[in-house]
Amino acid sequence: MRVEAVVEVRLTEDKNKVLKALENVFTPTYIEERRGDTGVVLVATCDGSGCLEKMRGAIWRQGIQDAARSVISRGIVSEDTVVFSINKQAAYVGVVSFVTEPGESPLGPITFTVRTRDVRQFLDWLAPRTYRGKVYYQAPPPD
Repeated sequence: MRVEAVVEVRLTEDKNKVLKALENVFTPTYIEERRGDTGVVLVATCDGSGCLEKMRGAIWRQGIQDAARSVISRGIVSEDTVVFSINKQAAYVGVVSFVTEPGESPLGPITFTVRTRDVRQFLDWLAPRTYRGKVYYQAPPPD
C-alpha cells in the first residue's frame, strides 16, 4: 500500500502548525515541499498501513467507522485507488472530520490518495462496518 497526503500551507498559515495537523493523523516517511499558487504545498508519502494508524485510531476513538466508511467509499476511483480529504483544522487537534464539499474546509483540506491491491480490504481495515456499535468484520492490515 502506498499513501500520499497533500496539504497546502497558505501564506497566512504557520507551516509548523500545518505539519502538526498532518502528523496528528498520518505518519509519513518522506515530506516534500513544493511551490503552490497560494503558498507551499506539502506532499507526504509512506508505504504500508502503519502510516495511517493514527487516523484509524482517531476514527475508532470518535466512533465514526460507518460515517468514515461511507465518505471513503465515495472516493473509490478504481479497484486499487481511493481518494478522500479531511479538515486540516480538525486534524490539528487530533480529530478526523471528512470534507465532502469543495470549500467546506476554509483553509483547505488534507487530501489522501491511497493505492493498494484491494480497496475493499483497506476500507474494512480503516473503517469497518458496525452494527449497534460492534464491528462486523475486522480485516487485517492491507498490503
